[in-house]
Amino acid sequence: MHKIAIAQVSSSTKKNENLPPALALIKKAKAEGAQLIAFPEFLMAISPASQTAEELAGLAERVDGPFVTALREAARAARISILATIYERCASFNRVYDTAVWIDNEGGVAAVYRKLHLYDAFGFKESDKFLAGDDIAPLATNGDGRFGMMICYDLRFPEMARMLALAGANAIGAPSGWVQGDLKVEHWQTMIKARALENGCYVIAPNQVGNIYTGHSMAVDPLGRVLADMGGREGLEIVELDLALVDETRQKLPLLKHRRSDVYAKYATTFKDS
Repeated sequence: MHKIAIAQVSSSTKKNENLPPALALIKKAKAEGAQLIAFPEFLMAISPASQTAEELAGLAERVDGPFVTALREAARAARISILATIYERCASFNRVYDTAVWIDNEGGVAAVYRKLHLYDAFGFKESDKFLAGDDIAPLATNGDGRFGMMICYDLRFPEMARMLALAGANAIGAPSGWVQGDLKVEHWQTMIKARALENGCYVIAPNQVGNIYTGHSMAVDPLGRVLADMGGREGLEIVELDLALVDETRQKLPLLKHRRSDVYAKYATTFKDS
């Protein structure tokens, strides 16, 4: 069994306020026997609508900056892997990447993923402050777990989860800041279950709570069963992943093998964006 700690937090706008509780949760997760702790999107800080792109860029750091360095030191000390998120500084003076960082249990940065799909929907426009990434990240390993990384709005794009599954992922981590609204909790729960079912893998989705966010951090198994739904509470939830269930599910329900990529390829460039 693979023990995962899901952290549901309510970040403030100040990163110096958000780091100490994160470090405390890392210690708590280790004390509870977790091999990995997964944090939500916007762990570094939330970015309210009133914050300008230039202000957010001023908050951002590089992956080798002090925020990730503190997490790396905590991972090394506790011998635990960490999935965390930052605003990553980039060449554009007034844009940042929304970046997930996988830190291994020796404190090394094993994988970096920059959010592909920006949330320009439901009245939001992340592209005013963010640059989109341009590739999926290499899988991160944790024991026999092979984790793909997505971020929040990516969950609405089944192509991405499928690419990670085809690359060999038996679990997907999706740190999120899912915004409140009509049917948004239902959308959230449905998307997570669908991505797990259609790919025969686990989906671990830590979410922000409070402020404008829905909470309900979740873990779902390859058959779509909900292992955890944290509702509106802050803190940790420990779940156990039986990774042998992924292989068993994919043998009984071989969706990846039954794909008709020969047909799909004919239409890959035919249908235009609308």
